[in-house]
Amino acid sequence: MSPPRPELPFGPDDYLAWEQEQPERNEYVDGEVFAMSGASDAHGTVAGNLFAGLHAHLRGRSCKPFISDMKVHVEAANSFFYPDILVTCDPRDRTPEASHVKHHPLLVVEVLSPSTEAYDRGNKFAAYRMLDSLREYVLVSTEQRRIEVFRRDGTGHWVLYPFAPDEELHLASIDFRCPVAEVFEGVEGE
Repeated sequence: MSPPRPELPFGPDDYLAWEQEQPERNEYVDGEVFAMSGASDAHGTVAGNLFAGLHAHLRGRSCKPFISDMKVHVEAANSFFYPDILVTCDPRDRTPEASHVKHHPLLVVEVLSPSTEAYDRGNKFAAYRMLDSLREYVLVSTEQRRIEVFRRDGTGHWVLYPFAPDEELHLASIDFRCPVAEVFEGVEGE
């Protein structure tokens, strides 16, 4: 049974207080709340593989990766999202006030599912682009075994860098490299 939806109007502070009491995760988009569904085996495996690589790569540095249970606040879009993975290097995201919500991610990763792919590519990406701190937005397709990295260039434009299964993934924002095949390791059908 999904949690009861709050009555509108529902502001960001109301959402944060309400969300702390909920057994499931819920995203907030400009006054509306959306329950998050569970992930597939492939989704969890891919997110775990990539997080493990990022965590090892960033160990001992000022940047920190988070997986699925950390919210990102996009104030300009009046929204809170739960990305599959985020990396923040901003000291403001290490304060006690930011222990449950990050505001300055450098990198956001979404593992695509059939029910969320259009939204992740469209309105969610549009909201994330409002974050001045964001340098890369990564979409991982478990069905097509493909990774698409959208990287903000020096002029503020977003440029697509696609990576196929036989290539090496490069996340320039944190200078991370690994074979794409490692991201999909353990996914059924390999």
